[in-house]
Amino acid sequence: MTWEFKLEPTAEQVSGIEDILDVCRNVWNFALRERKDWLDSRKSSVNACSIKQEFILPVDAPFPNYHVQAKRLTLAKSEFPRLRTVNAQVLQQVLRKLEISWESWRLKRSGFPRFKKPSRMQSLIFPQMLKDCITSDGIKLPQLGWVQVRWSREIPDLFEVKQARIVRKASGYFVILSLQANVDIPATMPHGHPVGIDIGLEYFLSTSDGEQVKRPCFFNELHRKLKLLQRRLKNQQKGSANWLKLQKKIARVHQRLADTRKDWHFKLAHYLCDSAGMIFVEDLDFRIMVKGMLGKHTLDAGLGQFTNQILPWVCFKRDVFYSKVNARGTSQECPNCGAEVRKDLSTRIHHCHNCGSIKPRDVAAGQVICTRGQRGIENACGVEVTGVEVTQPSQLALKQEIFGATQGISIHIA
Repeated sequence: MTWEFKLEPTAEQVSGIEDILDVCRNVWNFALRERKDWLDSRKSSVNACSIKQEFILPVDAPFPNYHVQAKRLTLAKSEFPRLRTVNAQVLQQVLRKLEISWESWRLKRSGFPRFKKPSRMQSLIFPQMLKDCITSDGIKLPQLGWVQVRWSREIPDLFEVKQARIVRKASGYFVILSLQANVDIPATMPHGHPVGIDIGLEYFLSTSDGEQVKRPCFFNELHRKLKLLQRRLKNQQKGSANWLKLQKKIARVHQRLADTRKDWHFKLAHYLCDSAGMIFVEDLDFRIMVKGMLGKHTLDAGLGQFTNQILPWVCFKRDVFYSKVNARGTSQECPNCGAEVRKDLSTRIHHCHNCGSIKPRDVAAGQVICTRGQRGIENACGVEVTGVEVTQPSQLALKQEIFGATQGISIHIA
């Protein structure tokens, strides 16, 4: 597990952290330039070179991968004494991170790695920690010594600190500890009350039980303040003292937005786990939604963060079974009889002419998701239900009809 704590370093320790970050940034930029030069030297054939100039490396020059650059880094310490002031493993982790970014670009999973200016190198990693490096007052870090920590919770004796990542944020410095325990935690088995969740923008989520949560607009609350600060930043000279002060203020506003959103997501995830033993969600690619006309609202709601990161983690901690189902046609299917009910986005009420079911569109989609999730569990257990049509209303849809909740229940998470 990874736990995050706030650091309270002294002025000397802050200067040490900034110096390490600057050396790591130089190593990243130099290593990236080596890779880019090797790539540029092999872009064109010999008979297709530019008439004016062409960057050419020797034919037998090896590609500067992690192992080659790590060996060169050891030799470069004799030429550049500043490299010897930083822990060798910290610099090796920079090269490893560059290797991961390069492979991700090569496999077309992300963009090309970028050169980092001083404000973009935000973290450094100490991959090995000493034993008994944690006390009630702080943590002992290589090169920095004992640093005071604001312990928000106690680390059990069962866990061992494997590595520490120092992160620089707008509100200060944080340490992210990787904890390991020699225990075997079995996977959560399906049990208890099933709940299907439909994610959207009109309602952040709608459950198969008829509950609907309004989408909070985190950005709207601080939009005016952010707009004013960015307008003032436009009139400042780039790189001046006032320009840097405004940059820090803007970063604080963005961090406040992110922290508020994450806190709300965790509270909502715990609320869902209080009354559910199984949670099923749609398997959606939110990167496509971000590119549309509602991309700003999608990013503000943090749908991907909630569905793919926070909710699975909370379900794991709360011993709640979590699973994703096929999202195709969940809003075009009747949860009671399984008939196809075509409707566009403007139609917000589900009305099945086959069985007469009437309920909110998102609630009906949540019930379909719940039914599909339970079918997936039955298929995994070997029950022969593949290809069988739904001839009876699901238990959740039947409960919805009994209570007559045709309009849904709207709840608010403070």
